Amino acid sequence: MADVLDTPQGRRIAYDLSAGHAPTLVFLGGFRSDKEGTKALWLQDWARARGRAFLRFDYSGHGSSSGAFEDGCIGDWVEDACAALGLVAGPCVLVGSSMGGWISLLIARERPERVAGLVTIAAAPDFTEDAMWAGFSAAQRDELRRAGQVALPSDYGDPYIITQRLIDEGRQRLVLRDPLPLRLPVRFLQGTADEDVSVDTALRLLDHAEGPDIRLSLVKGADHRFSDPDCLALIGQAVDDVLSRIG
Repeated sequence: MADVLDTPQGRRIAYDLSAGHAPTLVFLGGFRSDKEGTKALWLQDWARARGRAFLRFDYSGHGSSSGAFEDGCIGDWVEDACAALGLVAGPCVLVGSSMGGWISLLIARERPERVAGLVTIAAAPDFTEDAMWAGFSAAQRDELRRAGQVALPSDYGDPYIITQRLIDEGRQRLVLRDPLPLRLPVRFLQGTADEDVSVDTALRLLDHAEGPDIRLSLVKGADHRFSDPDCLALIGQAVDDVLSRIG
């Protein structure tokens, strides 16, 4: 059974922390995903085999944590992630998947003292604005304003309920409009067959981020899940590369 952390905002966050040497690897999952996903569990095993401390957790409204998904927003989930980082000492290596990539970029920008290195997997920076809002039809935007929410179909199960708060609050968290200094080892991973996050988004992020050690790896044919054996091995290689740069 997972442990539970009470955040300063009164939310209860489920987490699993494996002991090991620093820097701790911290996995940040995606939109409506949880800490029991393929990548999170694979990376936990990978870290344990190397004696590396590892942390995975569920944002509020996700997995085993408290709250309803529809009540959350990017800012809430950033707060949850920062609270989870309080469980471990020193700078960490963040591994952010999809929305977790956006959240990890926000943490690296706003709390650089807590981040020693960064790996993102199909990072989805600013997706509430550039994918959701930009992709809404006039009818969907009207429904969002009128009802405060709109349902979007999902390839992963039940429709996504997108709230006006998610869209509005996301505009306060954008990372591709203002400077994004990343003065640490950074590895972006992206599949060319990803139908949720485009290669153009990955290239835009690479071009926008500022730092001395930033690389993007494109994997032909890989989809958004980025979870087949070859992709998982690439995640491990990227983390190893970042760790080697930290020293």
